[in-house]
Formats: sequence, structure tokens, C-alpha cells
Amino acid sequence: MKDRWITDWAPSERWPHYTRANSGEVAPTPVSPLSATYTWANAICQGWRDGYVRTGNYSMDEFDRAHPEAAGFFGGYMYINLSNVRMQGVRNPAVTVEQLDLAFFGDHPDVPPYVADPRDERPDLTPKILAHLGWLMSTSSWPEIDGEREQTITLRAERPDLAGLDDTALLRRVRSLQALIAKLFESHTLSSSGSGVAPGILYAVGQAIGNPAVPMKLVSGLGDVDSAEPSVRMWDISRLVRSSEELTSLFDAGVDDLMERLASSETPDATSFRAAWDRFIVDFGSRSANEYELSADTWETKPKLALATLERVRLQSDEESPAVRLRHRVEERKAVTEEVRAQLVELGNDELAGQFEAALVAANQLVFRERTKTNLIRAIHEARMTFLELGRRHTEAGNLRRIADVFQLLDDELEDFVDGPGKFEDKLASRAAEWSELFELEPPFIIRDGNVPPLSDWPKRGASQVASLAAGETLRGVAGCPGKAVGRARVIMEVGDPGDLEPGEVLVAPVTDPGWASLFMAAAAVVVEVGGQISHAIIVSRELGLPCVVSATGACRAIPDGALVEVDGDSGTVTVLEVPA
Repeated sequence: MKDRWITDWAPSERWPHYTRANSGEVAPTPVSPLSATYTWANAICQGWRDGYVRTGNYSMDEFDRAHPEAAGFFGGYMYINLSNVRMQGVRNPAVTVEQLDLAFFGDHPDVPPYVADPRDERPDLTPKILAHLGWLMSTSSWPEIDGEREQTITLRAERPDLAGLDDTALLRRVRSLQALIAKLFESHTLSSSGSGVAPGILYAVGQAIGNPAVPMKLVSGLGDVDSAEPSVRMWDISRLVRSSEELTSLFDAGVDDLMERLASSETPDATSFRAAWDRFIVDFGSRSANEYELSADTWETKPKLALATLERVRLQSDEESPAVRLRHRVEERKAVTEEVRAQLVELGNDELAGQFEAALVAANQLVFRERTKTNLIRAIHEARMTFLELGRRHTEAGNLRRIADVFQLLDDELEDFVDGPGKFEDKLASRAAEWSELFELEPPFIIRDGNVPPLSDWPKRGASQVASLAAGETLRGVAGCPGKAVGRARVIMEVGDPGDLEPGEVLVAPVTDPGWASLFMAAAAVVVEVGGQISHAIIVSRELGLPCVVSATGACRAIPDGALVEVDGDSGTVTVLEVPA
């Protein structure tokens, strides 16, 4: 194995610390060459930089043009630039570095302490930062991203017949999508960076009144969260199945050829299901685990992934409806809001009371963040479908060995590939083999001072030993969503293979994103190995009313499958009550 991968970046000298925290949720696997260059380097990272500058926390001249230092790629894995993110805590008077670390990266012991650099202080940026901060704390609607939502919905609805386009037209389509992806990520950067403001202020409020559980309760049940919408729609479809003897029987027979069996039935129940399912795939076919990755399967390219989740969700009783859970969270949030207001009046701290009210408005950024990400994922999926068509036709023509080999192209090779696809066959097949080796490696959680270990020194996945927890022992993580639940732990490594997850059990997963969220409805609580307090999965958990603990390092190996556990979403702990015999 080579010590560097073809898409790796040189570490930044200016901002030398990188982390897999949070990026492990966004890009859990090695990023394919096409995703790393077409999607990330030449689109997302450009929009990331533009969004950062728009917040006022950075100036354009601080960034490298080709590889903006908001991120980095090492061993094929995407890293967030920890040093760069921290500038928001240094330069923004409303947020501290410590609060940002907790919100974005979780409570992980390996995160290096912040060390001041004279270049970090930028008083010339303060007026723009304060103006943006004022916007964050006073904005309850954002027409710009509502317009982008309609734009991306229309993009999907008006998708042309890709098979009818020639290669030049396909290339023209992905180039136009690339510019859109950059713009959409600019919006996503504003909402993502703004998402840490409300939890940060509410953390200070919680400390002042002696109730550290306040922040999570006050950002739960916000409503209108786009990334929760697929889960709600899947729940509705699951009720069709649960209320129908025919559909229940068809699901009981397994999901492998379920759609074929459904297609052979003309009963009203089967017809209603097919119509609802077809609409679901059009609306949410872009979602999946690892949905930023162009080569990853989605609900449209592999519907069985969603059907496997639906097969588990249908088992839940009607009383576990996400609408019922959300209503409880909304009521709790309103009650806690009034309690905190009363306590702040008793304290007589008018400044903190004002910040509290501003934070309640700033919490809208958590909702905006899910909208901007959903918009982005729709556009990325349209690029994915276009590349898949390019791969399909050139596999049939004998220019590629596999359709997926198209994702081994680099962005700057696309035009050459269209001009002469045959000359790439061996090169792309060789890259695919080398790329697959990266999946076997465990990327360093933290890269300090720009020191990237050679790939030959990276440990193999699963090589480290994690002791199983015994009865009475506790694994500590970060509080994600309040509430407590007791149930049997079910360790699930892939969302498309939920195994025998039953209602009332606890879902334990290595990483989750909105592609996993629908599976949450089949569980009583969720435990995740990575993620911070504002990760996408946590925001969805709050909408679905599920106790959740994140940054529970090693949970999938430490918690025995089938163990009886208590998940405390208020304290961020998972306690083993009983281990299986």
C-alpha cells in the first residue's frame, strides 16, 4: 500500500489540527476519487469557504484557493479542520472555543487544547461578525433556503431521461450541478456554523440556574425539520402495512423480492402501497447512509435499503407515532422555557435573560441546518444519477469493467474520459482495487500539527481491543436527546441490515445520519459512537422524541448485543443492567 492516496491534501501550516469527529458522520468511509475532487474539493469546499467568509468570521485571503482549509483529506478520509473551526470561538464574542468543541466534536479526550496564535485575533472582522450574529439571533425564517428547497425539488421533478442524453450533455449537466452544490453548501455553512450559537448560550444558562439538561430540552421538538420528514412519511406507509392483512403477509415473507410480489397484486391495499412507495422514492430517494458519497447506494438506487427499515418500523404500535412523540417534546420545551424564564427573573440577571431569549430564536438555525443539508443532498443525488448513467453505458460498451468504476475518475479527467473512455479502463480498475484497501484502515481520530502518519502505519479496523461492559458498568458519551429508556441493546453496523431490531430495543450504531433516521422509529433509544450535540442524527432524534447518547466511543464493541441497558439522554450515559447468558 502506498503511504499517500491520490486525493490526499497537504496539511495546512496555518491551521494544522484536523479531526474525524463529526466528519465521521458526514463521510464515514474513504471518499471515492470522484467524490473527493468533483463534490468536495471543487464544489463543497469552495462553498464552505464562501459561507465562512459570509459569516464574517474569516476573510477570503486566509484560504487556499484550490484546497480551502475548512477540511482536509488524508488516506482518502475526509477530516474537518479543527484549528480552522475554532476561529469562530476565538473571533465571535458570543461563542467560546470550549462550547464549539462540545457542540461540533463531542466530549472526546483526544481533542487537543486550543493554543493561541497572533493571527487568530482579527478585530477588523468584528463588525461583520456582530452583524451576522444579530441576524442569527433575530431570524425565524430564511427565504433564501426556502427558494433553494423549491429549486432542488424541481430539479428532481424535471430530471431528463438521462439514457437519452449523449455523453457531452451528461457532462454539461454535472458541471451545472457542481456550481449548484457549491452554492448550496455556502448556505449550509451558514446554518451549520450558526447551529452552535443557541446550544452554547443555553449551556451558559443551564450552568447559571444549576440545570445542565436545559440546553437539550430547549432545542427539542422544534418542528418542520426536513431530515425528519422521510421518517414521518415512512411511518405513515408503515401504518398501511400494519393495518392490512395482505401487506403484512407479504412483508412477513421477506423484503428480497417484495416489490415483485407487490407488483403482481392488483388489490386496493397493494395499489395504495405502490403509489405511496413510488412517491416516497421520488421525494426521498436521495437519502441513504453516507449520502454525500457519490458511489454510495441510496433509497432510489437500492430501494431494499429503505424497505429493510420499513420492515422493522411496521412492527411498532400506533402509540409510538412520531407525531405523538413530537407533541410530548413540544410540550416539554414550552414548559421548560417558562420555567427557565422564571428562574432568570429570580436571578435578576437581565443580560443573561436577554441572551436566553435571543438563543431561543437562534435555535431556528438547527432547523435551517437540516433544510440546507436536505437541499444539498438532492443536488448531489442528481449528480450521482448522472454519473451512474455514464458508468452504465460505458460498462455496456466495454470501456469500464464495472459501473462503479466511473467513481474512480478524478474531476479533471472527466472531459478526457468523455473524449476517449477506452483508455481509462485499466487505470480505473486499478484505482478501485487500491481504494478498497483504504476501507480496511482505521483513520486517526485526530491529526495534530499536520503530522499525518503514513498509511502503512494506520492500524487495521477492529485491531484495537475494547472490553465488553459487565452488568453495572457505564459507558459515558454526550447527551444528545433527553429522556430515559430501558431495553435490550441491538448492535447494528449497517442500516440496510437491521437484523432483528424489535420495538422497545436500543439501537447501538457506529455512526448515523439522516439515512438512518427512519430506523430510529423502530427503537426505544439510540446510542452512537460518534457525533456532537448538533449532529444531524441528534436533531432528528429530538424530533422523533428518542433518548439519545452520542460520542459513546467503542459502544458497538463495549455493549454486548442483547444486553439489557439503560440509556440516559439527559446525562449522556449508557448503563448495562444485565448481560446475556
